[in-house]
Amino acid sequence: MSGQGRITAVLGPTNTGKTHYAIERMLGYRTGVIGLPLRLLAREVYDRIVAARGPSVVALVTGEERIVPPRTQYWVCTVEAMPEGMGCDFLAIDEIQLCADPERGHVFTDRLLRARGLHETLFLGAETMRSAIADLVPTAQFVRRERLSQLTYSGSRKISRIPARSAIVGFSVDNIYAMAELVRRQKGGAAVVMGALSPRTRNAQVELYQNGDVDYLVATDAIGMGLNLDVNHVAFSSVTKFDGRRMRELAPNELAQIAGRAGRGMSDGTFGVTGEAGPLHPEVVEAIMEHRFTPIRKLNWRNHDLKFGGIDPLIYSLEMAPKDERLVRSRDADDLIALKTIAAEAEVRARASDTASVRLLWDVCRIPDFRGISHNEHAALLTQIFGFLHEKGRVPDDWLATQVHRIDRTEGDIDALSKRLAFIRTWTYVAQRNGWVSDESHWRDETRAVEDRLSDALHARLTQRFVDRRTSVLLRRLKQKEALLAEVSDTGEVTVEGEFVGRLEGFRFRQDKDASGQEAKTLRQASLQALVPHFNLRADRFYNAPDTEIDYTEQGGLMWGEMAIGKLVAGPEPMKPQIVAFVDDEAGPDVAQKVQRRLQHFIDRKIAALFEPLMNLQRDEALSGLARGFAFRLVEALGILPRGDVSDEVKSLDQDARGALRKHGVRFGQYTVFMPLLLKPAPTRLRLVLWSLAGNLDEFPEAPPPGLVTVPALKHMPQGYYAMAGYRAAGERAIRIDMLERLADMLRGEDSRGGFEAKADMLSITGMTLEQFSDLMTGLGYKAEKGERAKVKAEPVAETPVEAVADVPDVAAEDDAAVTPETEETAPSEAVADAAEDTAEVSGDAETPAEPVTGEAEVEKEEFFTFTWAGRAARQNARAKDGEKREGQKPRTQNPRGERPKGNAGKPRGKPGQGGKPPRDNKAKTFEATPPKKNDRIDPDNPFAAALMGLKTKK
Repeated sequence: MSGQGRITAVLGPTNTGKTHYAIERMLGYRTGVIGLPLRLLAREVYDRIVAARGPSVVALVTGEERIVPPRTQYWVCTVEAMPEGMGCDFLAIDEIQLCADPERGHVFTDRLLRARGLHETLFLGAETMRSAIADLVPTAQFVRRERLSQLTYSGSRKISRIPARSAIVGFSVDNIYAMAELVRRQKGGAAVVMGALSPRTRNAQVELYQNGDVDYLVATDAIGMGLNLDVNHVAFSSVTKFDGRRMRELAPNELAQIAGRAGRGMSDGTFGVTGEAGPLHPEVVEAIMEHRFTPIRKLNWRNHDLKFGGIDPLIYSLEMAPKDERLVRSRDADDLIALKTIAAEAEVRARASDTASVRLLWDVCRIPDFRGISHNEHAALLTQIFGFLHEKGRVPDDWLATQVHRIDRTEGDIDALSKRLAFIRTWTYVAQRNGWVSDESHWRDETRAVEDRLSDALHARLTQRFVDRRTSVLLRRLKQKEALLAEVSDTGEVTVEGEFVGRLEGFRFRQDKDASGQEAKTLRQASLQALVPHFNLRADRFYNAPDTEIDYTEQGGLMWGEMAIGKLVAGPEPMKPQIVAFVDDEAGPDVAQKVQRRLQHFIDRKIAALFEPLMNLQRDEALSGLARGFAFRLVEALGILPRGDVSDEVKSLDQDARGALRKHGVRFGQYTVFMPLLLKPAPTRLRLVLWSLAGNLDEFPEAPPPGLVTVPALKHMPQGYYAMAGYRAAGERAIRIDMLERLADMLRGEDSRGGFEAKADMLSITGMTLEQFSDLMTGLGYKAEKGERAKVKAEPVAETPVEAVADVPDVAAEDDAAVTPETEETAPSEAVADAAEDTAEVSGDAETPAEPVTGEAEVEKEEFFTFTWAGRAARQNARAKDGEKREGQKPRTQNPRGERPKGNAGKPRGKPGQGGKPPRDNKAKTFEATPPKKNDRIDPDNPFAAALMGLKTKK
């Protein structure tokens, strides 16, 4: 051997065991140094040597990490961090073909030309470096190693068809994340490996892949630099990359370096393309498979003999051109760009006035731009660090602590954590330099701890975003064809093999996350198969559950507690709806039938309980003729019929028929025929659901809040809604029909032809202001005339004993409106009006004109309304205006002035064929629709019997 020792170039494609050979050779010597292209690969080799020789004799030196035991024998370094002039027995440089790299090539070329071991030097790399090494290192010997397995091209495949144990390669962060997200949705998850990751994060991600938690790896070209992974297939999602200056296509030898990671040891591998990458050219495929590439002719070079006499001489020496034609000066690296930027500062030039200061400035400029923000910002940071080191000899502890503390936060997303990791690498690098900080050990541990915390947080975020552990675990179990064990919590959460998969909502399984691809369908099928026993147990529990646990919604849904288990659909009759049960097909027909039967029983009993009066009316066999037909109409209308819709039928009913219907609680009101018991909130809510089902409405209108006498009359409500809700729309508001009948009772005692004013009782039962009451009366067919008069102070009135005031019920009394069939569509009778006038004269309740107010005081005015009957035509116009007139119905004819049509010689209308009403006398007349009622017998056992008898006698 010569004085430099033996120099050997071990060349060949990937998967030839070159790195393993170098480690074995180094361990055969007492001391050795190995330079590797990546910090990740350096950590992997360091771990292997530590496992073989122990941590006390192995050092790890990278830009951001420095582990140097006192008895170090073996140095594992990145190429840039390799110590010089150590005189070690063995030296090796891995991936020597990076001499042609435009960014870092000059460092590898310098090691090729100048780094030597005392006894042996190894250069490991691709066969393309053979001629360049032979020319520049004439004493080098060459050893070719052949690939241990075959590498074949499989063409283009979709992500869904990429086999397991594959690596998908991209060349940008966005591309990596997009591919990882797609793999997670279709395959259950992927590990992510990028050169910018810390070794701790990278190792944790690789462990996910190596131990089988995920079957896919999404990575950059970092995996092409010697990382040993169990990869069977490599798929390129892109064949272009940004090299620092421009986008360019990868050369065949670069593609081969990455594709060669497929197939480890004696196992064959495949490579192909996916995503947006087009098929590879046949010549490129052939070159990769046969390992034939264009030899590297030019190596990047930068002068190592630097001049530190000043900033300008230093820059000149760095820009010096090589003398050998096989070398080419490398383009300006980040350190040279930073030096030129900083040199423009007058303060920096003043400080760098001697050799030591220039050398210090150059060392500061060699701090890598880990942050990658901009050259100017990086230069500004370096200027600040140089100022501290030149003035104080150290970076101040308080300033460094502030920088580190600002980064020491683990919240945020993947991008935020990645940026913080890049920032902490700067301070880790500063802490590794000898003499730059006051307590090197403290700051190395501190920055390393922050990096570890950020690395763990980043690993957790990557796993959370790109790995669906649940799906990956279940898919692995499905592949093994094992029976899956499912558990359902009290809240419905479903776990299969300990992994949360979704929720059991009633008798339907809701998968937690929507997935695509055949794997997701298989996963759902397996989950439902595991849930079959739980479906049967839950169906038995539901079938025996009381009705109090089941309810229906106002949209026709059926609920068991908080779980939707079915819905109502229209049946053959409004009060006979059908059931659609929400049961997964995988639960089986027995479960579906059991759930449907139980729901049908529930709704049938609910209808029978809430519509009992209507059901009794329907089942009454004693009804016959017109009464039975009217009962059928009432049942069909769910207990509420606007009287105008059935006026002819009502006129046709004799008193016996009406009496038979009244026995079932039917009330013949002036405006509505209804059953008061069905106006309660519960029947009203169910009636609206049944009515909406029968009408095939897309959206079911909800019932008005209970207890309200009037509600706003909304125009967009479907035809017939307010009647089913128990209201009648009149003007801008709708009034409850039982209160409307009470109001009608009051109005019958008023002079509707001569005009009357609203009484306090009328406003009280409606809960309206005078303006609102006027609008209501207009909607009911009255004409409202507004006036103004002097306000009269009310006379003091004797107080009425509280005991004499009767309670006002929510539902009106059972008495029918005192309107005969002949007069119900016209104004209240003149006789009733006359009687009301006579009564007012006798009692003195009629209002008297206000006396003029004397004096200088201003007269206080008040507004009032006078209501008169406007006739049928006006009422029809009001209905049309309020949207109550049915679509397509033709309005009845009226004269242009809106007046009531008159008979012969302008006389008022009378009964058909009579030519007008007979002359009326001055005597009050009484009109009755039914025979006088018999007085109820007073129960002698009633404690108020004596008082009641006294009132009766007085009456």
